[in-house]
Amino acid sequence: MNSNQELIAGFYQAFQNKDYKTMQDCYAEDATFNDEVFLNLTADEVRAMWEMLIKKGKDLQLVFSNIRADEQNGSADWIATYSFSKTNSKVTNHIHANFTFKEGKIFTHTDTFGFYKWASQAFGTIGVLLGWTPFFKNKVRKEAMNNLAKFIRRN
Repeated sequence: MNSNQELIAGFYQAFQNKDYKTMQDCYAEDATFNDEVFLNLTADEVRAMWEMLIKKGKDLQLVFSNIRADEQNGSADWIATYSFSKTNSKVTNHIHANFTFKEGKIFTHTDTFGFYKWASQAFGTIGVLLGWTPFFKNKVRKEAMNNLAKFIRRN
């Protein structure tokens, strides 16, 4: 394994162990993060996001695979299984992560997953009926960012 593959593996091993401090240390000072819910997070916001998700995700289980990386880019696949805190519904989310690196740290991190499939699991019937709509997606994004902002203020 090269050093960037080791960085990705260490990040997901820390995630498995619910060690958000080690996850936070994997990011460059000017890192950015995006996924289907959280858009354009700064390094401080992404560090807080992982802490928040780990603290809320009491039954989180994670597996990762297919780690690939060279000097500039990397990727991995991971599956998170957890109870969604708002509804207590069980979710199994299949995610593909893309990374870029800077000075031995994660510089950009983008996770992609099927939002509709996730929303259908997380929100049940409401997610099935509305999860495909831009309105619902934007509502979920806004609520997630509000929750993150509240978490940051409290910590």
